[in-house]
Amino acid sequence: MGMGVSGSAGGGRRRRRGGRSSAMHEINITPMVDVMLVLLIIFMVAAPMLTVGVPVKLPETAAAALPTEQEEPLTVTITSDGRLSIQTTEVSDAEMIGKLQAIAAERTSKKIYLRADGSVAYERVAQVMGALNAGGFNEIAFVTDAKAPSLGADGASNAGNDGG
Repeated sequence: MGMGVSGSAGGGRRRRRGGRSSAMHEINITPMVDVMLVLLIIFMVAAPMLTVGVPVKLPETAAAALPTEQEEPLTVTITSDGRLSIQTTEVSDAEMIGKLQAIAAERTSKKIYLRADGSVAYERVAQVMGALNAGGFNEIAFVTDAKAPSLGADGASNAGNDGG
């Protein structure tokens, strides 16, 4: 009594076509999915580091974000000690208006973003806004962190209150 084994010796699925057997090919997408997930994680970690580089502690507001622009946004930063930077280049008060006028002549948009540390005096912010206007930029947008502090009934900010 002998037992016969039917099928191929290779153990894989085979399809018979015209008397010849050929291996069945299937695409394995698991490695591609793995690579895509790793790239997604890398970009999620790297994206916050791609913002403009002068470190300041921005004030928090409940304002909504602005729509994206066609040109790269021009940013002026006021640090906590009152120093000025256009993008990442530090400039003095005396050369600020001249540099802004040269930049405004090359740009189509007259919009500029103002980043100021929360500890900077209002007078300093107003002076810089005047320089931005004199430099040819009349659309000034303030950059803040969106942590949504609220104003109390008396108009005073209760962002630092813990409710107790």
